[in-house]
Amino acid sequence: MNTHLTMIDLRRKKGTHIPNLCRLGAKFGGFLFLAASLAACSGLPFPAFDLTPTYKPPEYVVPDSWEGTSDFVKANPSDDAIRPDWWTLYDDPILNKLVEQGLAANPDLHAAAERFVQARDAMMKARARYFPQVGFEYGGSNNRQSDHSLFRAPGEPDSDTQHIMSGIASWEPDFWSKLRNVAQSRIYRAEERAADYGLARLILQAEIASNYFALRGLDAQIAIYTRSIILYRYTVDVVVTQFEGKIASNLDVARAQSLLFATESELSLMQSDRKVVEQAIAILLNLAPASFRIEPVDTLLTTNFSLPQTIPSTLLERRPDIAAMERRMAQANRGIGIARAAFFPDVSFRVGGGLENSGLNLLSLANSFWAYGSSFSIPIFQGGYRRAQLQQSWSAYRETENAYRSTVLNAFREVENNLTKTYWMAKAAERQDATVGAARITQDLTMDLYKGALASSLELIYAQIGTLTASVKSVQIKTGVLVASVDLIRSLGGGWNRDQLPEDKEIQPFSVLQYWDLDKPSPVGGIDVNADPADRNSKNNNLTKPLVQHEDHSDGNKNNKLPAPPFPEPFFP
Repeated sequence: MNTHLTMIDLRRKKGTHIPNLCRLGAKFGGFLFLAASLAACSGLPFPAFDLTPTYKPPEYVVPDSWEGTSDFVKANPSDDAIRPDWWTLYDDPILNKLVEQGLAANPDLHAAAERFVQARDAMMKARARYFPQVGFEYGGSNNRQSDHSLFRAPGEPDSDTQHIMSGIASWEPDFWSKLRNVAQSRIYRAEERAADYGLARLILQAEIASNYFALRGLDAQIAIYTRSIILYRYTVDVVVTQFEGKIASNLDVARAQSLLFATESELSLMQSDRKVVEQAIAILLNLAPASFRIEPVDTLLTTNFSLPQTIPSTLLERRPDIAAMERRMAQANRGIGIARAAFFPDVSFRVGGGLENSGLNLLSLANSFWAYGSSFSIPIFQGGYRRAQLQQSWSAYRETENAYRSTVLNAFREVENNLTKTYWMAKAAERQDATVGAARITQDLTMDLYKGALASSLELIYAQIGTLTASVKSVQIKTGVLVASVDLIRSLGGGWNRDQLPEDKEIQPFSVLQYWDLDKPSPVGGIDVNADPADRNSKNNNLTKPLVQHEDHSDGNKNNKLPAPPFPEPFFP
């Protein structure tokens, strides 16, 4: 494009004189005005050819229902979603408090939110290339040459002062949608980060709940070991009494003491395991382990709720990891369009100019200078570089298709696994309770027989070990049922839905001409960050105090009381 020629033609047609100052304004100021106009009208359409293939996510043929079933899932399939605050189904105020504290203060969740903000800003950086790039420069200098300079002409001044004020603008029209595809892929990347945030949030909730149930399982086991130790000490006293009466042998005493000492050892290991789990929960809540404690209870939580049985086809819309992988596949599709655009010419326009003088009196047309032009370039031969790039982009897209299918299959596997685990573990828990009942009877009868010298100490010890083993196994199975129920909820999406993802138009963090409120973008998709350093430090840097404070509800919580032990208290004569 030759702007000077266009102006001459205009003058010839109109017969109108165009002053030099107007020439400068038309050549330089006009381009700046166009740049500002395009920047202000960010939604202004521009004719372009989109070389990206039509994108459509794969549609899979999936079963109409799940193979497995569970006591935690309703019998009839439905489209109902799991409630977002699914952990409240367990009716445990302490768990509710822990999850709320974790969501408010967990550093990994905060980092996931910041990654989403960064992805939004990366989209804005890519989108900025739509518009003309305009710059301004001012400079001044004072230079003096030596009087004995080798190449100094006679009479040439030995000093020089310069003041320069200039501007430059450039623009690359996006005829082949390369810039648009880059920006759109960044939008998809931000949406992927939003799904990653949903996944991090779900994982945090599930990890807190799983660790909490593991902790309560250890509490119940510790209570069983503690009561067993009391019983074993009583047994030692009985055996010693019989030994002193010449009824029992020293071997009987050693057997009883061995069982007592081994059980005390197991209790110590159990206390250690509980402390480790408690410390893991503290870290999830942004607390130093030394400042965090969960009071132990003697019984394990029992719960009874039913989740809506979602059909397999809805799982694709309710798992954040599937949504994130689908957005990654959309990004790879845009990469094909970017690779195709490399086969077509690049066109760019540029204009620059300014004022230069030895003094500060710059505002004179005689001091002006300018330059403008355009460029057109297209690679002719690159040894197969562009073709390899295009082939690579297609391969990358197919790779994401395979990864997407793998993610879907893994999601189905997790649901089926947890349905199976919760079903059969619940059955096992019922049978194990029966085992515990039979073991208690055996233990009590054997103790009576031993006191009457009708059973050996070995039989008594076997009966006591059997009761302890069965009781601990019962708690372990019930703990496994609770943890598996959490895994089942997580595998079903935990109440997350694809509708929670922000729309394409919501990704832009600020408008093109916005120069205020830039500490953070407006929250979208329920994702917000704390950009106030003072507030952030006061809330997050105290690792000894929970961010969310709660009243003590332990007196009214059925799960925090100390109910009757899982088996009768040991017999004392």
